[in-house]
Amino acid sequence: MSTILYARVSTADQNIDHQKTQAESAGFIIDTVVADHGVSGISTSLADRPEGRRLNDMLRTGDTLVVRWVDRLGRNYQDVCDTIREFMKRGVIIRTVINNMTFDGVTKDPIQMAVRDALIGFMAATAQAQAEASKVAQRAGIEAAKAMPDRYRGRKPSYSRKAFETVQNLIAVGSDGTSAIAKASGLTRQTVLRIKADPAAAEKALLAWKM
Repeated sequence: MSTILYARVSTADQNIDHQKTQAESAGFIIDTVVADHGVSGISTSLADRPEGRRLNDMLRTGDTLVVRWVDRLGRNYQDVCDTIREFMKRGVIIRTVINNMTFDGVTKDPIQMAVRDALIGFMAATAQAQAEASKVAQRAGIEAAKAMPDRYRGRKPSYSRKAFETVQNLIAVGSDGTSAIAKASGLTRQTVLRIKADPAAAEKALLAWKM
């Protein structure tokens, strides 16, 4: 039985080191890392990703699949739900780094199954809502950046694209408190509060500085 971390980054120049470090910091002992680079999670299902297909072939009954959050497993609500349920049918245990959730097919009690399935649906819906909110913020940021004179870009952001996305993800999944988000993202509480208050402006600043 193996513990496999599946990671995805949306651009080719990003790396998955921080996702592995985050998983290990949460107590996971990772045997294998499978990662897709330069793949959009919003438009590409797990089965259509090169390493996603390899992951599907690797997983065996009793294996544990670790993901940062359920959004790594599909492009939308239905896709995420279908993927998790298919893996559970195969005897794979799915665990998330954020909030340390566990999904498996062990229980046969109908009440427990209903609660589990409802939680899967809620988490998948939250992941899709966060992705859609990020797209809206990105579009708003792009339009604002286009309208900005070249001579003025404002102050350079004190956060990276990766940190911005981490904050957005943690807000979407209801992470407890600004301090917890600041610790996870490596930002100050003030920066997290600014991002929470106006994500479109935060996106605009990143685009203006080509970050």
